Amino acid sequence: MKGVLIVNFLQSIKERAKHEVKTIVLPEALDRRTLEAAEQILKEQIANVILIGNEKEILENGQGLDLANAKIIDPLNYEEIDDFVDTLVELRKARGMTVEKARETLKDPLYFGVMMVKKEKADGMVAGAANSTADVLRPSLQILKTAPGTKLVSAFFVMVVPDCEYGANGTFIFSDAGLVPNPNAEELAAIAVNSAQSFEQLVDQEPVVAMLSFSTKGSASHPDVDKVIEATRLAKEAAPTLKLDGEFQLDAAIVPSVGQAKSPNNEIAGHANVLIFPDLDAGNIGYKLTQRLAKAEAYGPITQGIAKPVNDLSRGCSAEDIVGVVAITAVQAQLSK
Repeated sequence: MKGVLIVNFLQSIKERAKHEVKTIVLPEALDRRTLEAAEQILKEQIANVILIGNEKEILENGQGLDLANAKIIDPLNYEEIDDFVDTLVELRKARGMTVEKARETLKDPLYFGVMMVKKEKADGMVAGAANSTADVLRPSLQILKTAPGTKLVSAFFVMVVPDCEYGANGTFIFSDAGLVPNPNAEELAAIAVNSAQSFEQLVDQEPVVAMLSFSTKGSASHPDVDKVIEATRLAKEAAPTLKLDGEFQLDAAIVPSVGQAKSPNNEIAGHANVLIFPDLDAGNIGYKLTQRLAKAEAYGPITQGIAKPVNDLSRGCSAEDIVGVVAITAVQAQLSK
C-alpha cells in the first residue's frame, strides 16, 4: 500500500508475483545463468518457466540443476509452428515476409519466444544475458508492437540505494537509462509520464518526477536546457495531476535543503523519486555510478511501452539479476491485464 516503508523492493515484487503466477519465456536456455535462474524461479514459485531450445542440450547445460518443472519447447518440432508462421507472415507481409522466411525466422529463440507471448502461450519474456538489446527488442516491436496510446518504447532501472533518506526510502526510477539515445522534448515528456506510471505500479508509492538538467529553474541557458524545459511543459500538459517539475539539477531534485534553496516553495524540489535524464549518456552513466559507488541494487533495464511485457538484461547479469527481472516481468503481466 502507498505510504508503507519499502523494506525490500525485490522481496515485495516476488511476493506480488506469487499471488497470480504468470508464465515467462526464457529463450536463452543454453546460458548457464538462465538455467540457474530458472531453477530458483521455480523453487520460489515466482513464475512458471518456458525454456526454448533442444531439450537434450538444455539439460546437459543444466547438469546439477533441478529443471523438472520447467517446460522445454523446441521450435524445430513444435506442434503449433504452422500457426506461428501464418501469424508472422500476416504481421510482416508488407515487409516482404513469406512462409519460408517466417519458418526460418522462428527458429530464432528470441522470435519464437516473442511469438509465444503474442499467441498468449506465455505472459512475458526475459532475455539479454547472451543477446544485445537490439536483438531482444527487434522481434518484440515487430510482433507485439507498442501498447495502445504509447508514443515510444523506453527503458528504466529501479534503483534501490541502501541507507538512503532520499527518494522513496532510497528507491528511485532512473529513466531513460537503457534505450533512447537522445530523446527530443516530446519523447522526453512521454518517457516522464510513462516512468511515473511504472513507478506507481512497481514501487506502489506516489511518483514525484524531476526533469533533470545541469540547470535549475533558469540558472543556465543552453539549447539542452531548453529541451528539458519544453519537455516539462509537455509532460504537465499530458498529465496535469502528476507531481512533476523541472528543470532541476540532481541535488535540487532529491535533497530537500538544496531543493528549497534553489527553488523555494516548490513541492517537487528535493522530493523526487522518478528521475528523468535528458539523454541516454546521462541516464546510463548515472545509474552505473549509483550502482557501483553507492552499492545500489539496479533492476533493469525494464522496458515500458511494448504491448506485452518483454524485458532486456545486461549481458553482465547474474542469475539473481535474471530472477529479479523475471519477477518484475510477472508483475507487469499481472498489471497489463
